[in-house]
Amino acid sequence: MSMVDMARMSGMDGWMMQPAQWGVGYALLMFAMWWVMMIAMMLPSAAPVLLLFAKINRKDKAAAAPLIPTWLFAMGYLVTWGAFSVIVVALQWQLEKARLLSPMLETTNLWLGAGILLAAGFWQFTPMKSACLNHCRTPLGFLTRSWRDGYWGAFRMGLEHGGWCLGCCWFLMALLFFGGVMNLYWIVGLAVFVLMEKTFPFGHWFGRVAGIVLVGWGLVLLVR
Repeated sequence: MSMVDMARMSGMDGWMMQPAQWGVGYALLMFAMWWVMMIAMMLPSAAPVLLLFAKINRKDKAAAAPLIPTWLFAMGYLVTWGAFSVIVVALQWQLEKARLLSPMLETTNLWLGAGILLAAGFWQFTPMKSACLNHCRTPLGFLTRSWRDGYWGAFRMGLEHGGWCLGCCWFLMALLFFGGVMNLYWIVGLAVFVLMEKTFPFGHWFGRVAGIVLVGWGLVLLVR
């Protein structure tokens, strides 16, 4: 069921439809919501590099090297998405002030919605997108090129990999403002797409097809 359905069952639908009253507490709540959502959406696609990192560590441990906890690498990865969540919360605040978002956090402006679709679609064809996606799709190559020893080194590697992953997917995350941040179907759909794009054998072609669809969708909105 959707977030709206669950809110209705719990009697909170009226509260969800009220305009947000921004303050420090509400901003922290929104940050927590975005960060948890980013973790749930992006961590599954990072599983290959995390598993490979753990495997290399086990081999190093067998050679009498100190064992570096995999969670340090994962924490660096998640901190990157935490920084992204801070930026998104600030953007959400400004969009709500401009009355461009509904209480369900989806765009209410046709031009903004079309702009998000077009930007996300065109990003799929940029050289930067391709470079970031190649790093995400080749975890062994990334670890070979960027390996750093020690606990701090593992954390920095997680930060770096998170940066490449962010460059690959940040415009896709912006689509949450189009489909609705509270729309579970939209959230799950984007998470599945990111997983397919990063891990499936022909994942890069999924990205190209998605780019064409997004651009076409944005143009249709403008024409209509």
